[in-house]
Amino acid sequence: MNRKKIINDPVYGFISIPSGFIFDLIQHPYFQRLRYIKQVSMTHLVYPGALHTRFQHALGAMHLMALAIETLRGKGIGISDEEEEAVLAAILLHDVGHGPFSHSLEHTLVEGVSHELLSSLMMDELNEVFNGRLSLAINIFNNRYRKKFLYQLVSGQLDIDRMDYLSRDSFFTGVAEGVISFDRIIKMLHVVDNELVVEQKGIYSVEKFLIARRLMYWQVYLHKTVLSAEQMLLKILQRAKVLYENGASLFASPSLEHFLRNKITRENFTENVSHLVHFSRLDDTDILSAVKTWAYHEDRILRMLCSRLMARSLYHTELHKAFPAEPVITDLKNRAVAYFGIGAADVDYYVWTQSIENSAYELNNSNIKILMKDGSILDIAEASDLSNLEALSRKVQKFAISFPKELINASS
Repeated sequence: MNRKKIINDPVYGFISIPSGFIFDLIQHPYFQRLRYIKQVSMTHLVYPGALHTRFQHALGAMHLMALAIETLRGKGIGISDEEEEAVLAAILLHDVGHGPFSHSLEHTLVEGVSHELLSSLMMDELNEVFNGRLSLAINIFNNRYRKKFLYQLVSGQLDIDRMDYLSRDSFFTGVAEGVISFDRIIKMLHVVDNELVVEQKGIYSVEKFLIARRLMYWQVYLHKTVLSAEQMLLKILQRAKVLYENGASLFASPSLEHFLRNKITRENFTENVSHLVHFSRLDDTDILSAVKTWAYHEDRILRMLCSRLMARSLYHTELHKAFPAEPVITDLKNRAVAYFGIGAADVDYYVWTQSIENSAYELNNSNIKILMKDGSILDIAEASDLSNLEALSRKVQKFAISFPKELINASS
């Protein structure tokens, strides 16, 4: 019965669920939880349409993976039915370990534990539920399977994950610079010596993909107002943890309270099964309901941060090419102390700095390879005639400083 299911996706149209097993994975609570985790965190405060979820992204990635497998089979690449099901499951579950508000709160609720590790742990749990049927998918996900190109489709610099999130995020934000020719890239995929390559005819589509990724990072993911909102959310949870440590009473769902009350690190996360259980019950609604309630808390700092975030009265954020001069930071902190009447110990909730960096293309052993017409294999940076493509591989670092807008004209 489950083999006939289709889903209407606004980006690709109708998506088919290929098998009863894949449908059962989608129906599992671990995956359904992704319906309530926004794909791009606080970005909707800048681009109001950006309310799409990790659930939509995972389904879209599965759809593109099916197209990629169809293309490679059409070119004589041997992919068994078992391998197809496994790689579809791997891409479907690749983000199952994301926590509330996706990347924004990564390493905050659980220090040092990445969403990739959490995805791997949750896939192991699901493998037990489905009697070992995910074993091959897990091996592909962890790059332990002999057909390396399957792993490269799941995780690489031209992977299916990136193709979907660029297409989907540009669609929902309305940022046209992020539009890519995912269909042409997929049609140009091939495999040589067990490695994923792109036929030379697809080189311009790959160039556009890399440029679109750069533009989306600076225009969407690392937009200064998005950074402001995400950092305010981080400061809210930091303050909540401090209050818990000092014995204060705070509203929180049981699973959120578990992470606020306990110091959970990478080292002790896997020692207690309850940590993963509580994590699997968390989504954006836990955080949002807490923030809405804390906006009326007696603690002045928590109340201020939460009420500002809910009202979109965000901190003023400036991006600079160099780290802000120490006298500038000191002056802002002195102004905050004077204007808000706070102690020096609490000033970091009012003025903070952060560094951000991005590169559209990384020169490493997972480079994008181009299959030239003469049969040779070249790195995209070498094969391209785009003069600034190598420049895209350089990490660009910027520095942000954030503070309440009231401090712009306040005196210290």
